Amino acid sequence: MLLVLLAALAAVQLGALQVRAQDAAADAARDLARGESHGTAAAHAGPLPDLRLDSWRSGGLVCARVSAAPPGVVGLARIRVAGESCALADGG
Repeated sequence: MLLVLLAALAAVQLGALQVRAQDAAADAARDLARGESHGTAAAHAGPLPDLRLDSWRSGGLVCARVSAAPPGVVGLARIRVAGESCALADGG
């Protein structure tokens, strides 16, 4: 019973971290599309554990991928969650 409860709590933690990573990717893509630096975009992505930010351009879009590793016991499984988003590049 306790093991099932712990597994359910870990799943909720991973789900919440996934949502945060997706939101952070959207924020980072918008920042980068506005011409902000990679460091500034990473700082605006928020306090995610073991945050990694990758970015690339594709046509008129600036895309960002934010990944994070969950803290605590769930992180021991070496699971990473990630979110990707793109924004129109600033033409100005």
